[in-house]
Amino acid sequence: MTSCAVICDGSIKRQKKAGRQIVSADGEYSVEMVSPILTYHEDIHILQELVRRLRKAGAFANSSCGIHIHLDGAPHTARSLRNFINIVASKNDLFYKALAVEPNRMSYCKKMDEKLVAKINKAKPKTIEKIADIWYECSDNNGSRGSRYHNSRYHWLNLHSYFNGENKTVELRGFNSELHAGKIRAFVVLALALNNQALTQKSASPRKNQTENEKFAMRTYLNRIGFIGEEFKNCREHLCEKLLGNAAWRQGSRANTPRRASVAMATTLAMAGV
Repeated sequence: MTSCAVICDGSIKRQKKAGRQIVSADGEYSVEMVSPILTYHEDIHILQELVRRLRKAGAFANSSCGIHIHLDGAPHTARSLRNFINIVASKNDLFYKALAVEPNRMSYCKKMDEKLVAKINKAKPKTIEKIADIWYECSDNNGSRGSRYHNSRYHWLNLHSYFNGENKTVELRGFNSELHAGKIRAFVVLALALNNQALTQKSASPRKNQTENEKFAMRTYLNRIGFIGEEFKNCREHLCEKLLGNAAWRQGSRANTPRRASVAMATTLAMAGV
C-alpha cells in the first residue's frame, strides 16, 4: 500500500486534546485522511494497523466526521447500477439504524430518493447515460452535472462520483468515523459485499421488508450476501449490535429477549489498544 494523504476538509469540526479535555482547535485540524487504492486481502490488515497507530498517537474522530468508501466503478453496467439503487433503497432504514448515522451528518448522506427509485424502475434504463439523466433529473440542484460538489453527491449511495468523478467510483457515505479497527473492517466488508451483490444479482427489488426483529433481519441479510463463517463473525456482530431483537430467533418471546453482550469480543478481534 502506498502512502495515505492528509488533506484539508472544511466540513470538519476542529477539535484537539488538551490533557484529558477536548478543546477547540485551529484550521490545521480541519483535515481528513485519504487512502490510496486498496485491495481487501492484501491491504485490510495494513489499514487496520494504521487505525490502531493513529488512536495510540492520540487521534480521535468527533461526530462531524464520516467515513466514505469508494468502490471501483469499472465493472458496473446499467443493470448493476439499477440493482445498487434498489438494494440500498430496500435496506436504507435498516442500514441507518445498524450504522447509527449521526443526526448532524444526515444532510451529507441522505437516504435514497423515492422519486429517483420510482423513476428508475418505471423506465428500466438500458444505458448508463440514461441512468445518469434520471439521477440528475431527480436532484434538487439545478447546477452543472460537472460540478464536483453537485448536491446529488450527498446520499448514502453517491453515483455522482461515478458519472462525473475523475476515477469513476461508486461511493458509500453512510459510515460514522471510527478509530476502532474492527468496525472499520466491518464497514469495508459491507461496502464490498453490497457492490458484489449489485454486480452479480440478476435483479433487485426496492421493496422494504418490515420487521420487528431488526437484528435477525440484518443477520440473515448479511449471511445472504456472504458474511458466512468465523472469518466474518466479528463483522456480523459490529453491524448488528445497535439493532433491536435477537439475531438467533425470528419471532416469539426469545426474539424480544436481549442477548448478553459477548465479553470476549474485544479479545477475539485482537484490538489491543484500540
